[in-house]
Amino acid sequence: MTPASNTLSRRRLIQAGFTLPIGWSSRALAANEDPKSRILVIVELSGGNDGLNTVVPYSDDTYYRLRPNLAIRPQEVLRIDDHFGFNPGLAGLQRLWQQGDLAIVHGCGYANPSFSHFTSMAYWHTAAPNSGDEFGWVGRLADTALPVPSPNALINIGASQSLAVNSRRHNPVVFDDPARFKRNAFAATNEMLQAPSTPIPHNPAADYLRSVATAAHEASGLIRAAWSRYRTNVDYGIAPLDLDKVAACIAADLPTRIYYVSFRNNAFDTHVQQPALHRRLLTYAADAISAFLMDIEHMGAADRVVMMAFSEFGRRVPENTSLGTDHGAAGPMFMAGRPVRGGHYGKIPSLSALDTGDNLAYTTDFRRVYATAIDQWIAPGASKRVLNGAFETLPIIAG
Repeated sequence: MTPASNTLSRRRLIQAGFTLPIGWSSRALAANEDPKSRILVIVELSGGNDGLNTVVPYSDDTYYRLRPNLAIRPQEVLRIDDHFGFNPGLAGLQRLWQQGDLAIVHGCGYANPSFSHFTSMAYWHTAAPNSGDEFGWVGRLADTALPVPSPNALINIGASQSLAVNSRRHNPVVFDDPARFKRNAFAATNEMLQAPSTPIPHNPAADYLRSVATAAHEASGLIRAAWSRYRTNVDYGIAPLDLDKVAACIAADLPTRIYYVSFRNNAFDTHVQQPALHRRLLTYAADAISAFLMDIEHMGAADRVVMMAFSEFGRRVPENTSLGTDHGAAGPMFMAGRPVRGGHYGKIPSLSALDTGDNLAYTTDFRRVYATAIDQWIAPGASKRVLNGAFETLPIIAG
């Protein structure tokens, strides 16, 4: 599909004192920013988000036939065009769509999908479906974009480190609470992580732990200071998504190029009584994402930031007998931010030609979206090395 037309933001730049040549938009300006100043924020919607009840094909009768109880009625959806509408919980994303700042990539997945949370997430984390890799794709991206290790280049906000940020050269900064700045570990290694000066024999494992602990302790002061100074009038809602912590780090001008955050506890695993729960989860996520993008605009950083959101799989097309949906295959991915050309991308999967097990057949290899984020934004020309193969990009970032 071709991307929808964008709402230009020339007025916002003029109000800020910029004079732009005729025909330029804020997206064109953002695309010409120094790539070394750009930031990528990756959001993981853990648990397998139901894409059909997120981006709703309300004009398709097959959708209503296969989901007689779970389908969202046309009068309820937040319509974005003549075929699709958003779940009623996605008012935050609807605003981004109307601004031209949201891209929807349809049918994202991979061949021979796994329906295991652990296995499928590992494939997405490593960008190596049906195989795997020792290092995560985000870690490989950091290694490629910054071959000389750079302190605080990669931040993973969470109680434990994601496989996605596992890197050969870089020690990702991993934290949950900036005030405590503590990461969980096994008892045998926890003392070392919390106190890098603890005397222990030198061996490769101990040296690695010492380097991780040292990097964390060096970062902790910067992040505590950033969090203590951070002030915002933007309401992030109650989503367990930590995007306000990302905003605090950006406001403090940390040198971080890549942030990784995730919804906790497999929240989107909606096997039973899905409608109210799913709507509530989407509201939490959309409000937090919309608030974050508003926040960075207020601080003057909107031209530097692109966000990408994904889930490890979608859900099966037919509803189950518990008013929920079971593990499926393909689903939508999202990219958002001022530099993004809003619209639909990728081929829409057919509801009338389902794959094995009543699943949507994937139409877009998810690594194409990764390649787009890499080549068009954070590290131009690096995707082939990062993803261990060539994947065609989508024209999502203004160039």
